[in-house]
Amino acid sequence: MFVFVCAGCGAELTTQLSQVSLPVHARQSYGNGAQLPVLMQPGTFAVDPDPWGGPWRTWDEIDPGEAEARGIYAPVHALSDGTPGATVIAPGDIRRTRLIPEQRGAACCGFDGADGPNMACETCGLPVATRIDDCSLWQAVRLSPDAVHRVPVDGVHAEPLSWAELTENGEMTPPFEPIATWGGRLGTGHYWSWSPQWEAAAGHTLAHLLVASQGQPVKVPDGLTTDVFQRALDTLLPAGTPKRRAVLAGPGRPAPDAGADILLVPVHPQTGQTWALAGPAATAYPVPLPLGVWLWLVCPQPYLPVTASGRMPQDVLRDDPLPMLPHQLFRPDRGTFQHTLVRLPAARSPRLRSVLENLKQGASARLF
Repeated sequence: MFVFVCAGCGAELTTQLSQVSLPVHARQSYGNGAQLPVLMQPGTFAVDPDPWGGPWRTWDEIDPGEAEARGIYAPVHALSDGTPGATVIAPGDIRRTRLIPEQRGAACCGFDGADGPNMACETCGLPVATRIDDCSLWQAVRLSPDAVHRVPVDGVHAEPLSWAELTENGEMTPPFEPIATWGGRLGTGHYWSWSPQWEAAAGHTLAHLLVASQGQPVKVPDGLTTDVFQRALDTLLPAGTPKRRAVLAGPGRPAPDAGADILLVPVHPQTGQTWALAGPAATAYPVPLPLGVWLWLVCPQPYLPVTASGRMPQDVLRDDPLPMLPHQLFRPDRGTFQHTLVRLPAARSPRLRSVLENLKQGASARLF
């Protein structure tokens, strides 16, 4: 466990926090006017290894060698020249700070962080963090790496959960959810949609699947996994009889057979490590999935029961009405897909450069 203190005066700026992996949807921008919830779970923090925010430089201003040294292997529109290593926390875990209203940025419904740090230490006035809560963005506070220090809490050392504990008690991420919105004649409302977390997770995993495909067709398991990935794979990979087979694998699952070429496996939410398989099937290519999404895919729920009301006992669960389903086909998140793919060394290949160029020109607009 740690607390974060102001580098200027030493004031404690956070509650006690434990470190976890940065969620794959951390940089997602979703929809138009959507009210996204808090990014980080209370009591946790994650370190973003990449720069974030301004100043920016376009790709033409960056030497290819410099880009690769920063882990970027294919052209992007622009790269941030911000300081890497920001600590990301839930807004409710910040303490002894005040907002800087003039640093609101170009936001329309809150703060977007475009103008840099917008939170100052209440004790000494040093700008220490950036709050983000504008529409279509996940709510978070980013502690500036050069303005805060991480201090361990004596006697408090939480060990990461085991894979067995995670599979037994891990929280599933439902694929559908109501999305809150601003505006409209009746004020705040909502609509039922595919989960933004699933769309970001699919964008991240799809980039890895394209690398694992080796340029050949890929077949994923039937059911929801097909709904999420197969349409994009069939569009982005050559047509023909599938030659590489992807299967769901992970803790508590039967060992995949020798014919599996690609393994869809979970990522530990605390350590960020991808589950690794031992044995004959260990030569298959592991492709990461966020744990909550993986848990739902390996054990899909047929419906979401809701607490009964009216004359039925309050503790009875009912299965009617069934939850509404989205009216559109599933679409991976474009930004997360691109952010992931350009950071994979395989993106140097002409095949994947072509995918990225088509994405830039809008040829893949129906997929994303």
